[in-house]
Amino acid sequence: MIVFTVILALAFSVGGSVLITTSTNNSLDQSQDAAASSHRLILYTLSAVSGSDHAIQQGREYDALIDALTRLDEQSGHNWLSLRLSDNEGIIYVSRMPGIFSDDLISNVKKEQFAMLTFRGENEEYLLQIAGQFEFGLKKLFFESVYDISTVFAGRHYQQTIYQQLFIVVIILGAALSWLLSIWMTLPLRRLSRVTRTIASGDLSCRAAISGKDEIGVLASDFNNMADRLEQNINDMKDTMRRQEEFMGGFAHEMKTPMTSIIGYADLLRGHTMSDNDKREAANYIFMEGRRLEVLSLKLLDLIVLKKRDFTFLPLNIADIVEDAARLLKPVLEKRDIRLSYDCDAGTCLIEPDLFMSLLLNLIDNARKAIDAGGEITIRSRTKEEVCEISVTDNGRGIAEAELGKIKDAFYRVDKSRSRAQGGVGLGLRLCDEIAALHGGEISFESEPGKGTTVTIILKVES
Repeated sequence: MIVFTVILALAFSVGGSVLITTSTNNSLDQSQDAAASSHRLILYTLSAVSGSDHAIQQGREYDALIDALTRLDEQSGHNWLSLRLSDNEGIIYVSRMPGIFSDDLISNVKKEQFAMLTFRGENEEYLLQIAGQFEFGLKKLFFESVYDISTVFAGRHYQQTIYQQLFIVVIILGAALSWLLSIWMTLPLRRLSRVTRTIASGDLSCRAAISGKDEIGVLASDFNNMADRLEQNINDMKDTMRRQEEFMGGFAHEMKTPMTSIIGYADLLRGHTMSDNDKREAANYIFMEGRRLEVLSLKLLDLIVLKKRDFTFLPLNIADIVEDAARLLKPVLEKRDIRLSYDCDAGTCLIEPDLFMSLLLNLIDNARKAIDAGGEITIRSRTKEEVCEISVTDNGRGIAEAELGKIKDAFYRVDKSRSRAQGGVGLGLRLCDEIAALHGGEISFESEPGKGTTVTIILKVES
């Protein structure tokens, strides 16, 4: 607003000054031209007047000139104030107001033949004095006339007064207009500023209003996009923190149960006399809980290790990996009368052998825990165009639809009592999901309670 007002004031001042100066100079030039024409006319008239020889002998050679000037001065309608005629010896004739003449002009006339002078009179009026010379016999005479040009400067003064009043009005209106424009132009910015303060106070849902497609509108749109990303990132961070808290709570819980059993049975062995059978039973509990801690620590170590991404991937036949996994788990499954079958084609994928083996073992072990004696686990592998689909299907208890979205969370178990009794810690599917993601693949689940579950792994084939 201040800059606009200053620029307006400077522009109006320069423009007004130029306009008034130009108008005044034009009026002054016109007045000077009119006065010069009148002066030359009189000067030509005087040059035409000649004195008679008798008049010259009687010393009255200037009578004709004086008589001509007197008649001219007595005429009505003339525009001069006073006339004066002189020679090198002194003044010959002056009509009236002899004091208004300036004696400085005669010296210029002697050099230039014709001269003008503008000056202020005794009454502060503006006067124009014109002087010229002409030949009269053998002498040079000087003729001067004075004109009142105060109307020119009075007009300038009037214009300046009007201009000053107009200047004040224009500056006030310009300042008010620039103030309103500044408010209107900065209103979206002030709104955007309020939105930023609201977001800074914690309300991440607040957004700026987009008022148009100009620069402010684009800024508001970009700000809203930034706020969306910020809100999403903060929500992701909150979700990550929630999951970490759940992870730590589950970890503490999983550690507490076996440690309590180990400490209790160890204290029982240390402080009481027990039969050999009771000792073996206590030692067996300590062994089993110790194994649970070992499995838990190994699972957590795998979970941490999987955060690395510098593994070596090899082109391997999926059927060979499945066959090795089945051979490893065959004794465990036979003890529970669970039949394991597999049907794999000759597809080849880029995999990390140990991690992928851990993935298969986890999925088969989860299937084992979900079925009773006499159940069946089937592994199939099919290569289709650029992907390889590996599925592990069991005919066990199945999983409710509401539980499918949670089963990959750390320490989550569908049947907590059964999985704990079977040595589960709730990290298997989380590890499987991490391993699949590490291979650029994904895991999906299909299950129906009472009929079984199918876990499908989709990997890219070797290219």
